[in-house]
Amino acid sequence: MLGTVFAGHRIEAVIGRGGMGVVYRARHCRLGRIAAVKVMAPELHEDAAARQRFLEEAAVAAAIEHPNIVPVHDAGDAGGVAYLAMRYVHGADLSVTARGCVPLTVRHAAAIVADLGDALDALHDAGYVHRDVKPRNVLIGRDGHVFLGDFGLARRVAGDAGTAWRRAGTVDYAAPEQIRGERADARADVYGLGCLLFFALTRRAPFVRDTAQASLQAHLLEPPPAASTLRPGVPPAVDAVIARALAKSPGDRFPTAGELGRAALAAAGGTERERIPVAAARPPLGAARAEASTATARPGPMTGVLAVT
Repeated sequence: MLGTVFAGHRIEAVIGRGGMGVVYRARHCRLGRIAAVKVMAPELHEDAAARQRFLEEAAVAAAIEHPNIVPVHDAGDAGGVAYLAMRYVHGADLSVTARGCVPLTVRHAAAIVADLGDALDALHDAGYVHRDVKPRNVLIGRDGHVFLGDFGLARRVAGDAGTAWRRAGTVDYAAPEQIRGERADARADVYGLGCLLFFALTRRAPFVRDTAQASLQAHLLEPPPAASTLRPGVPPAVDAVIARALAKSPGDRFPTAGELGRAALAAAGGTERERIPVAAARPPLGAARAEASTATARPGPMTGVLAVT
């Protein structure tokens, strides 16, 4: 497909792969604009349910206008192949940024979560739940701007009770109610955002275990760990914010993602949303090679593109 014209874009490079499709860097033939074009996997073309989920992702993202949500330029069907074209973000996902040579400051981690909280509030106000908040679905532009992406698992609050998540969701950031297959509302995303804050501070998810089943059991039964035990110097107030976000019962969490973000900023010692360029947080030597060696085993974004699911 490289070098060909598809849906008005000339395909230049593969920048991500996953179970639902492939993401290409492409240039719009008429406008000259670089875009990330996500194309549904060929083996799913005849799967009506998968096709519907793919196109719903575009509908959700396009319906919400927010500075921290990756804009969708176009979506549809070209020659029987479903696709969506998004803004190409020059930068890195949070999983790469947080593992950079220099750890994120506590205030920077809190600022990222605050931006994501605002984006999630916009999504929730539109009646959707993201259900897959994780570092690989967060892009940090070269200028430090934060984007939330990948709405492939997003559903109406009154939608299904979690079947799609059990097929494609991420164990390390899953709320207990998602694991149990119950209906998830905005507070499931609050839980995922709390896990993401823990990761941004410590470079690991809060309930990492030897097996996926053990991680699921930890989400269900074990108390939230304190980030300060892995990173001395994290203020106790930040530990308290994470503990509330990761409460087992949704009613004990922050009621909105935005409130979690604002609480994280306050606990970190300010209200200013500190940003740093991605170039100042390059991954450690060898990280790029490790990322490349596992790219086919665990789907996710390469630099400058959203995760593919």
